[in-house]
Amino acid sequence: MTDALARILVADDEPDLRALLERYLGDHGYAVRTVDGAGPLDRLLARERFDVLVLDVMMPGEDGLAICRRLRTQGETIPILMLTARGDPVDRIVGLEMGADDYLPKPFQPRELLARIQAMVRRQRMLGAHAGPAPSAGRVAFGDFTLWLDERRLERAGQDLPITTAEFALLRVLAGHPHRPLGRDRLIALAHGPAHAATDRSIDVQVMRLRKLIEADPARPRHIRTVWGVGYVFVPDAAAPSPADGAEAAP
Repeated sequence: MTDALARILVADDEPDLRALLERYLGDHGYAVRTVDGAGPLDRLLARERFDVLVLDVMMPGEDGLAICRRLRTQGETIPILMLTARGDPVDRIVGLEMGADDYLPKPFQPRELLARIQAMVRRQRMLGAHAGPAPSAGRVAFGDFTLWLDERRLERAGQDLPITTAEFALLRVLAGHPHRPLGRDRLIALAHGPAHAATDRSIDVQVMRLRKLIEADPARPRHIRTVWGVGYVFVPDAAAPSPADGAEAAP
């Protein structure tokens, strides 16, 4: 069963691939728009809402990594699936660090792309289905922040902060299990579902991005702390770390 009325935007400079994906995804119940570069992409995002952006890394002009980084810097939270012809895992990690939610190496089977999109749409629309017991009142307050669970929002002092779907899913899981160390595999299963193809490294990258968003000093995190040999623990009521505590190594 497909996700009714979901809208997909595909950005790729290969006309044949754009036509294939428009036809294939359309046949599976999605409304699909395609563009060949950054300019048309920006114009469509400015006037229309989409559920997923499928973004090719290797495009002329502004490439997919630069587009992803720019969109996240501008506060755009649309789930982004990167298409990459690069086989090196390091290149894929760079995409996650830029703010992508998932990646798929070329060449790929359209059925696998469809499955990834279905998972991203459902995760966005039904966020929290795997997150375990939710805190009361539909929100979690910690430090200067409020995490609105039903509205998929993160506020600081009444101002909304840009947060991607994957980041929100991870923060919700951590906030739903305060003071409980969670391993990386457990975090992947709770945030994205047990069948998700995330890796330990992708969780580390998302934690790094969350720390940059919510920690006054990401090198000495107050709320998302590393538990060596286990994973991470969320401490909502933690005191600010003192300079004597020392900096955490990068995850």
